[in-house]
Amino acid sequence: MPNRRDFLAGAAAAAALPMMPSAHAETNERPEIAALAAGHIGQYQGGVYLLPATSETVQWGWFDNSEAPRARIRSGDTLVMETMMASMNQVLPGVPVDEITRLRVAHPGRGPHTITGPVFVEGAMPGDVLKIRLNRIVPRAYGANWNLPGDLKLGQFPDVFRQPQVKYFFFDMHRGVTEFLPGIELPVRPFPGIVGVARAESGKFSTVPPGPFGGNMDVRELVEGTTLFLPVFVDGALLWSGDSHAAQGNGEINLTAIETAFNELNMTIEVVKGNTIAWPRIETPTHWITVGYDRDLDKALDILEEETLKFLTDRRGLSAAAARKFMSAHGDCRVSEVVNQLKGVYCMLPKRPGKPMPDRPTQETRSNFVTHTTDRSAQTAMNDAAMQMIVGLQERKKLSALDAYALASLAMDARIGRLEPGARSIHCLLPKKLWVPAKSKA
Repeated sequence: MPNRRDFLAGAAAAAALPMMPSAHAETNERPEIAALAAGHIGQYQGGVYLLPATSETVQWGWFDNSEAPRARIRSGDTLVMETMMASMNQVLPGVPVDEITRLRVAHPGRGPHTITGPVFVEGAMPGDVLKIRLNRIVPRAYGANWNLPGDLKLGQFPDVFRQPQVKYFFFDMHRGVTEFLPGIELPVRPFPGIVGVARAESGKFSTVPPGPFGGNMDVRELVEGTTLFLPVFVDGALLWSGDSHAAQGNGEINLTAIETAFNELNMTIEVVKGNTIAWPRIETPTHWITVGYDRDLDKALDILEEETLKFLTDRRGLSAAAARKFMSAHGDCRVSEVVNQLKGVYCMLPKRPGKPMPDRPTQETRSNFVTHTTDRSAQTAMNDAAMQMIVGLQERKKLSALDAYALASLAMDARIGRLEPGARSIHCLLPKKLWVPAKSKA
């Protein structure tokens, strides 16, 4: 039987072949199908490609558009992919935080993420859009959250929370929850932190910063049943996924979500012609979502505003003034993450707008703990509002500093107030319903 290395070489050769002349061409004319039939990694059957996560189908911490495709699919095919835990599956329950730190320090430059792929999509060309519908997401039964301060200076507040910590979680998938601490339960809402295509530029790029290609966007709305649209920069698009999450708060402030792996990430992938976009977009059953990323949170907001107004003028046919009014009245804008070198924001736009959104809360409500700050700098407002939440959790709920930091990273909303010249408002909310009656001991 030919070995797996031969399959990867065959897949790379297949990716270099001209496009198939017809969507009805026989599968035995496709080199990668012949390789699969001979017993190589993966399986293609009836428009569904099964791609397991193995040492030969994943990479650790780098995107590289010269990487040999691990699969090749047609537009309209369904890809069923597995993913791994961080650092090539080395972050598993029981691994101490010192070892997680060592894995990061010993591999400078690369990200901690294990990404499965790339997948070559036939017919995808620069200027096209890849439409990726998330049909089904099945996580492993466990996950982990950790912070890495010290010399690494990672997370939103590495100089305040100087001690590292890792917490492991078991998922009760029947109830859809996981226990954070006795009496505190978090909803399990899995989504891929990373879904991305290759950049146009050659070379290795860390998986940490997101960008127009997607990648490490950490938009927690990208759950089962949603659709992601990514601009294409190279032939075949070259699609990866990883950094699989079971739960995450807006901001991901202590550095990580509940990091897990997916036993099944089921996606239907189509190539869309004649509809070039500059940045990723997301469609949910009820909303469209635009995004913006930059090292400066204020500049990320500028990109978000520009992308949102362009979407509204193109999609809804609104004038610039009407689009701005719609965004102000109906746009639910939030912080996605502030820890991935480039900071991210997104805006949810209702497909069927009703009444204008109420003002964001500035004080505690019946259902949420609330903190709020307004400042000329969005980053300062985010820092102050998030820190108020962490301190409040320590004082009111008697959590340790690191547990309060972690809980905010996993469950906090960070909502952006209406965009006004010279004033950025951040409203942080944490649901009170996370606190449940503690389980009695047998």
